[in-house]
Amino acid sequence: MLPLYSVMRAIPPAYMNAAVSLGATPFQALRRVYWPQTLPGVGAGCLLTFILAIGYYITPALVGGQSGQLISNMIAYHVQTSLNWGLAAALAALLLVGVTLLYVVYDRLVGIDRIGLG
Repeated sequence: MLPLYSVMRAIPPAYMNAAVSLGATPFQALRRVYWPQTLPGVGAGCLLTFILAIGYYITPALVGGQSGQLISNMIAYHVQTSLNWGLAAALAALLLVGVTLLYVVYDRLVGIDRIGLG
């Protein structure tokens, strides 16, 4: 939420007023003026949340028990309990490939160099 807030706060309100005074409806001004400028903040917030959630297995294990079907829980189970390191390595490789694909898609849509925090 903080990256999004800092990016939104940096956008001058005069941009929205100028769009409305030039004939855009408030929704069009939001969609064509405000939203494209907030995209780097949205991307940064999503990226931070995704990175924290991808390897976060302690809280779901404490709250929901070990039976959760999260990939990080499954990797930890196979490394620590069942000692099936081959399956754990395969799951970790799938997780790495998935994260890399999402990163490439994000880079194509938003652009890593456009991430701004205010």
